[in-house]
Amino acid sequence: MAMSDRIENVVIVGSGPAGYTAALYTARANLEPVVVEGFMWGGLLQQTTDVENFPGFPEGIMGPDLMQNMRAQAERFGAKMVTDLATEIVMSDEPGGVHEVHVGDDVYRTRSVILAMGAEHKKLGVAGEEELGGRGVSYCATCDAAFFREQPTVIVGGGDSAMEEAIFLAKFSSKVIVINRRDEFRASKIMVERAKEVENLEFLTPYVVDEFAPGENGALAVAHLKHVETGETKELEIKGAFIAIGHEPQSELVADHLATDEEGYVIVEGRSSRTARAGIFAAGDLIDPSYRQAITAAGSGCTAALDAERYLRDTPLRDEEKGSVQTA
Repeated sequence: MAMSDRIENVVIVGSGPAGYTAALYTARANLEPVVVEGFMWGGLLQQTTDVENFPGFPEGIMGPDLMQNMRAQAERFGAKMVTDLATEIVMSDEPGGVHEVHVGDDVYRTRSVILAMGAEHKKLGVAGEEELGGRGVSYCATCDAAFFREQPTVIVGGGDSAMEEAIFLAKFSSKVIVINRRDEFRASKIMVERAKEVENLEFLTPYVVDEFAPGENGALAVAHLKHVETGETKELEIKGAFIAIGHEPQSELVADHLATDEEGYVIVEGRSSRTARAGIFAAGDLIDPSYRQAITAAGSGCTAALDAERYLRDTPLRDEEKGSVQTA
């Protein structure tokens, strides 16, 4: 295991809008951040096609292009990218202590850590879902509804977020069908009632999706459904399918060290990015069960960078950590 004598100012774990924005801000503050960006750097936007709701791009921008721009901007100011996975984070218990971020055989020692591992969409795991991602299958109506104007679509899910997505999608689609595996919905009664009031929104229960199938053009054309109780099958001709069965915050790496809510989102103090551990900050979808937008994640990354900068300014390195160690 290779452990450097150098103590970094900040190590950012994760990429995406939160990680790269944190990297940009800390790099411009001359903190020389190290970004452990993972192999699939760029987060969920790498799986997105047109992004039309990120400010500053009136004609829209492709998701991968947006992430490449953010990454390059952070690098321009001196952020160091490590395209690998963090395997362990050893956290100091004391203000001014040194944390360790393990990346394979390398260990980065650092005065502060910004966690930006994000959250992943829960998937149905059915045939055609992966293949038709970005070609009719989506996980964010707020992001993609406008691409399905006057087209038939479905929402799969039964929680509050599914109802919110369905109501939003109905503003664009010719018809929206909410598919749920139970007759009852997990959503609150008021959200279900609001959805039922939407003229072009229907419910289909208790059904599950068995398969998504493409048409001749390679895009989504049919959803194959099965009745949960009778096994009866049904085909729906659709252009869009939105999966709204929840998210999984990627907090496994820190769940034993930091407080999380019942869904696994890391808990921070108020509107800050501060966790209960001194020098450990969290940002983006890792802490956000409510909004999960690229712009909110980027803003959260900015918050984490400013919080980390202030922590480093106000919290000197502990005496026992100094010695002959080279600091960044």
